[in-house]
Amino acid sequence: MPKILFYPDNRVVEVEKGESLIRAAMLAGVHINASCGGSSTCGKCRVIIENGKVNARPSAKLSADEVSQGYVLACTTTVDEDIEVRIPIESQMGDSRVALERELETVTHGGFLSAKSLVDLIGEFNINPATQRLYVELPPPNLEDNVSDLERLRRELNRQHGISNFQVDISVLRGMGALLREADWKITATILSLGGSECDRLIRIDKGDRTDKHYGLAVDIGTTSIYVELVDLSSGETLAKASEYNAQVSCGEDIISRIVYSLKENGLAKLQELVTETINKLIDRVIEKSGVELDDIVHMVAAGNTTMTHIFLGVPPKYIREEPYIPTATFMPTVMASDVGLKLPQGTRVYTVPSRASYVGGDITAGLLGSGVYRSEKLTLYIDVGTNGEMVLGNSDWLLSCSCSAGPAFEGGSIKNGMRATKGAIEQVRINPKTLEPMILTIGQARPRGICGSGLIDTVAELFLTGVINEKGRFNTEIDHPRIREVDGQAEYVLVWAADSATKRDIVITEADLDNLIRTKGAIYAGITTLLDSMQMQVEAIEEVLIAGGFGRYLQIDQAMTIGLLPEIDPGKVKYVGNGSLLGSRLILLSKEAKDVATEIAQKMTYLELSTHAGFMDSYVSALFLPHTDRDTFPTVMKRMKVY
Repeated sequence: MPKILFYPDNRVVEVEKGESLIRAAMLAGVHINASCGGSSTCGKCRVIIENGKVNARPSAKLSADEVSQGYVLACTTTVDEDIEVRIPIESQMGDSRVALERELETVTHGGFLSAKSLVDLIGEFNINPATQRLYVELPPPNLEDNVSDLERLRRELNRQHGISNFQVDISVLRGMGALLREADWKITATILSLGGSECDRLIRIDKGDRTDKHYGLAVDIGTTSIYVELVDLSSGETLAKASEYNAQVSCGEDIISRIVYSLKENGLAKLQELVTETINKLIDRVIEKSGVELDDIVHMVAAGNTTMTHIFLGVPPKYIREEPYIPTATFMPTVMASDVGLKLPQGTRVYTVPSRASYVGGDITAGLLGSGVYRSEKLTLYIDVGTNGEMVLGNSDWLLSCSCSAGPAFEGGSIKNGMRATKGAIEQVRINPKTLEPMILTIGQARPRGICGSGLIDTVAELFLTGVINEKGRFNTEIDHPRIREVDGQAEYVLVWAADSATKRDIVITEADLDNLIRTKGAIYAGITTLLDSMQMQVEAIEEVLIAGGFGRYLQIDQAMTIGLLPEIDPGKVKYVGNGSLLGSRLILLSKEAKDVATEIAQKMTYLELSTHAGFMDSYVSALFLPHTDRDTFPTVMKRMKVY
């Protein structure tokens, strides 16, 4: 890995080959003026290469004379070898001390489970999907061999593939006679194995040999966003993926508001229609991207929280909200795609991953499967933060779960300039402790459009460490700085001036945003401590932390600890799972054995109802400060504050 030495503060950092200088500076704790998010439009991140070679794109922001002196823009320059870089005075914001003087290095993740190959993810599971596509050549009937078309097909499936005991969809029978003759008795039969006491089913027949066209869909039905992957069920390869906001957002941002909406006249039908419309739109996208024919998609596996699963299937979620918080079912039947409004081929079935309780859903079951928590000997804390914060503590012997309302802050909701973690979202922020000027990076190094969950956490941590806000999340308005201002009686900090943003409007963090984040982080922290307290365990007992969900991809662990979202723990124990719900859904799509394990996981989990737990509310109230009312539990954060 290349080493980069930054002058004048002699900071050294190791990075992967091909990393940009601006990200390397962020990792090293070196402050460079970067107000455009790394999109190269502001031209302020000038640095001088004093030794070594870099890959620098030409820029109109640099004169020929500057280029000859070794100037490059940090955001458009990547490194492949050891180099030495000097931060010139103009990029130091007028402050001779460019480094942030942290004794604690900036830490990202201990590892990325999502970077594993598909073979590693499947682990003990063989590719063995619930559907089979079998090529069959039937002898045409005659006066001597005059059994029915179905019996002829059953006979040949048994003779050629050893399959005889199956039921048949009526839709297959209706078209069977004509199709067999049009295909000259050469067809592909698609068989679905539901498992358990269910008999195999013949769900479709197609002309000719289509055994190499065997595809399925893995779907994550999130409260805020929906993700779809198109998977080759023969090879296990993901051919295309797409995501979109869940159109139900128009009916409420969180689970409770969706349940309330479902109680209105035609409310449930409307919600169900909106979620299927979103999935249909995403199916169209993956079809277009991959070139796969829609008729060759034969199975779908979907995971979502318990409320989303109910609504998707058209099952009233009313009693999930009412004490004692009971869902209609946690194990839903496999259904016809057409019965829930999906525009998939006739006969295609949809399996929804089982839930554990009203507020621990199939998305968590899928995540525990995909990440391997269920078979790990390590005491593991699994966290999935979206509009709900769901947590599981345990290992191969036991699993204890809980859920708390996190709100949509980490997915961009309820934040003035919030957005999902997509191109142009501010993902990382550092604030110079002397000048209080920000250094920001966006996803894709595009012009800033807004701020996503990780950027929000970074910003609040930096504002707190630099003294711009206090432990209650209130701005120090006595600081005379152009970025700290009051608008309509509410204090805010300007992260990006309008001239540098893609929206041509200032991107700000307000006190209302801070309140939302503090409530969210307080709930997550209280949930974690309640799980530990229930098992009479300390934080130190945790051997591994797995973070799932979109916002975690860019989350910096030290910043999450700074605001008290996570308890202080060795950052090396933390790994990022990615979209655990989608990961587990894909495994179930590819393996009947994985489906059986998912069932065992859902049955094995113990659920802790926080609303009735005596200690949860006390823990929550104590966590409504930065980082916590008991600062002794955050010694490293306190040490960092002294450095500042």
